[in-house]
Amino acid sequence: MQENFFNDPYLDPFSSIIQSRIEKAQRLEKELTQGQSLEEFANAHHYFGLHKEDDCWRYTDHLPEAKQVFIIGDFSRWKPQKEFELQKQAHGVFSVKLPKEILRHLDLYKLYIRSENCEGERIPAFSKRTVQDPATGIFSAQVWQPDKPYTFKHPRPKMSAPRLIYEAHIGMASEEGKVADFTHFRKKILPRIADLGYNTLQLMAIQEHPYYGSFGYHVSGFFSVSSRFGDPEELKELIDEAHRLGIAVIMDIVHSHAVKNEQEGIAKYDGTQYQFFHEGEKGEHPAWDSLCFDYGKHSVLHFLLSNCKFWLQEYLFDGFRFDGVTSMLYKNHGLNQDFTSYNDYYNHNQDEDAIAYLTMANKLIHRILTQSLTIAEEMSGMPGVAAPIEEGGMGFNLRLAMGIPDFWIKVIKTQKDENWHIENIFHRLIDKRKEEKTVNYAESHDQALVGDKTIIFRLADADMYEHMHLDKININIERAVALVKMIQLITLATGQNAFLNFMGNEFGHPEWIDFPRAGNDWSYHYARRQWSLAEDKDLVYHYLLRFHKKMIRIFSENDILNSDIRLVKSNVYDQILIFKRADFIFVFNFNPFTSFPDYAFDLTPSKYTIILNSDEKQFLGHDRTDSQMSYTATESGMIKLYIPTRTCMVLKRTKN
Repeated sequence: MQENFFNDPYLDPFSSIIQSRIEKAQRLEKELTQGQSLEEFANAHHYFGLHKEDDCWRYTDHLPEAKQVFIIGDFSRWKPQKEFELQKQAHGVFSVKLPKEILRHLDLYKLYIRSENCEGERIPAFSKRTVQDPATGIFSAQVWQPDKPYTFKHPRPKMSAPRLIYEAHIGMASEEGKVADFTHFRKKILPRIADLGYNTLQLMAIQEHPYYGSFGYHVSGFFSVSSRFGDPEELKELIDEAHRLGIAVIMDIVHSHAVKNEQEGIAKYDGTQYQFFHEGEKGEHPAWDSLCFDYGKHSVLHFLLSNCKFWLQEYLFDGFRFDGVTSMLYKNHGLNQDFTSYNDYYNHNQDEDAIAYLTMANKLIHRILTQSLTIAEEMSGMPGVAAPIEEGGMGFNLRLAMGIPDFWIKVIKTQKDENWHIENIFHRLIDKRKEEKTVNYAESHDQALVGDKTIIFRLADADMYEHMHLDKININIERAVALVKMIQLITLATGQNAFLNFMGNEFGHPEWIDFPRAGNDWSYHYARRQWSLAEDKDLVYHYLLRFHKKMIRIFSENDILNSDIRLVKSNVYDQILIFKRADFIFVFNFNPFTSFPDYAFDLTPSKYTIILNSDEKQFLGHDRTDSQMSYTATESGMIKLYIPTRTCMVLKRTKN
């Protein structure tokens, strides 16, 4: 470990704890692998589950506390029969070989498990395909063995910086009131994402989940593609097409908890809670109504590490966004706790087993795919989460800057525009460890969920229903549009290495997300994306989309986010903020009342051109600044610029 872990002297008192975490992960890896590599160890999915061999089918499972296990289906009239009983082997393993004519592609099957205290039908934990009967709602495993499996045609794109991430949900990607599928997303949505300039697609809700309204976070089938959206080959084709377009695809993977459902999920799989999860109160998540994995068990680590490898190799995902990392890191899941000092990260409230697992997971993922991308959804700020393993970190490439959306909500809700303190805003956006890369974002799916509001909805409120047509724009909509553009740009421009946007927010999608449920009469009205709004040139949404596309393109075509940020000028009274990154100058006037002609500030003597101006008419501005002319910083370094009220600009230095 490097001295002064990240060269931070405030971490010195905790160096022994940090060192012990490093050693625990190393020791645990040796215990698990027993001389193998981590990649060789993480192969549970190649052994367990249903596999077709030359002359038969083989089914194997790990059920330590089961007494009897049967495979059932049409071939057994859905009843446990002796000829289809799995034979118990060493270490809680059960296995059976079946004649090859017993099962065919698309056949349904399950397990029937008898244990000390219960018995019943279960879906295999390693099932790669699970489907729901539309009439009964019952889930079953399905044999997936197509005659012509999809063959990938395109290489993975290079993971070049910066990461511009488009967060998307397959099911709600249609404008129609229905669950959209992989094919629709591939044909209709991928071209939009590529056209905007995003280079990374983050897919939510891929793992099977029984309740659509859980947004995919109550997982039941860890190795199954959600059948709501299509079949495995259609997902592969989607990912392959994204790769053709130069877009990397990462998966929102849920290893922080699991659904409680027993018939659909892995709860009490062998009749006990402790096979996968902690027993008693520790095993139940107090906020999510779900079950918490026991990361101290070797069999659980085998299951989860193999799951990471499976998605990388079977579907060619390029990495993962790990959900609920904060919940994993702390024994109290980080609930009802403010993290105000380093003591909060090293006070024995941490789940050391989970920290070791995440470290090994990142090591495995990056060994399998050197250019893979892993992102931690982590809000506590624990040091080292997004630092390299060799430097004592957990190995994530990036961590979500989860405090930024909350910060913007607080500013919008509690402060009048004229009281926005631009130095506080700037400091809050850049106040991150340089050693750990972060994903800046103003809002994600969390802020769009029912009960919350998107930024534009907070700013415009009810006026969005009546005044988004160009003929009906009022002063409140003008304010909302101006501030949305400014908030998007300053959040992106102050990022360290990445930016994230949730599907539809690029054009200020109206209202909220609410999945079909009893409380809304099972309506899909709020579980869709109204793409046509952005295509209508008579609506405000079209011009927000134009601005967003130009903004993203500037950052996708220039390596801005890897350069240092240098403050050029800040004036709290004027509400003017100007900063520099490489050859790019970012200018913001948050003042709601005052425009500043010939506003002077110092730059390197050179010529500069405006490459993005939120006040241009094409972005629903007023064209008060000439974006076509060249601006010169004199030999003394002074440059003067007209900066209208509530506008932002990007200038680029022109080489002499």
